[in-house]
Amino acid sequence: VQLQASGGGLVQAGGSLSLSCVASGGGLSSSDIRSGYMGWYRQAPGKQRALVALAGNGNIATYSDSVKGRFTISRDHAKNTVYPQMSNLQPMDTAVYYCNLLWGNTNYWGQGTQVTVSS
Repeated sequence: VQLQASGGGLVQAGGSLSLSCVASGGGLSSSDIRSGYMGWYRQAPGKQRALVALAGNGNIATYSDSVKGRFTISRDHAKNTVYPQMSNLQPMDTAVYYCNLLWGNTNYWGQGTQVTVSS
């Protein structure tokens, strides 16, 4: 399965940014992808990769405490795409963001995209 992420970049504190990630291939059908969880993790320098937000089928979503109220995750099942809308970004949100698809017991990862928030 290929996860193609786009978006990211540099933004000032308090600003907003959107990412997107499209899942395709790997022998999974659109129905398979729809039944899995898609979302985002991030890894800041010197820290472990950590969950940002994850969305299941039916718009069930899980957020880390650090982004609740600021980030909104949504999925377009027709396009096998997941979008996090990130607002009120802070320097602590600076990290490499990785798209993730969890299908069954298998995790698939995108290539990562840098988000940098300046103070």
